[in-house]
Amino acid sequence: MELEFKNHLSPMLKDGIVNYLIDIDGTITEDVPNEEPERMKVCKPFPDALATINKWYDQGHQICFFSSRTEDLREITETWLRENGFKFHSVLLGKPRGGNYHWIDNHLVKATRYKGKFTDMIEKKVKIKVFED
Repeated sequence: MELEFKNHLSPMLKDGIVNYLIDIDGTITEDVPNEEPERMKVCKPFPDALATINKWYDQGHQICFFSSRTEDLREITETWLRENGFKFHSVLLGKPRGGNYHWIDNHLVKATRYKGKFTDMIEKKVKIKVFED
């Protein structure tokens, strides 16, 4: 990963490169709860998710799967990702369960809700909540 370090601040990705944080259950495959790890081993990836994510990877973007799965499910998770052909840089586990996320960060954050189909990203104006100026 090529990072730019400036003025003793946290590094930034080069222009045009995106850090994709991608959920697993219900986003790239069927929604499997942590309490059913046997299903995690046999579920199938959504073909459009596999193709799109691998294309992003090949374009030089960073791919991180960010899941509510727990650390004890890491081996099952990473094995499933590799066996199903996903290209990725990292896996973060332990995301809080339950949804309704609001991410606050000193870096630019963009969020896209998965609604059943992976495609290229488009620009669209939407209403969001922000801090007062």
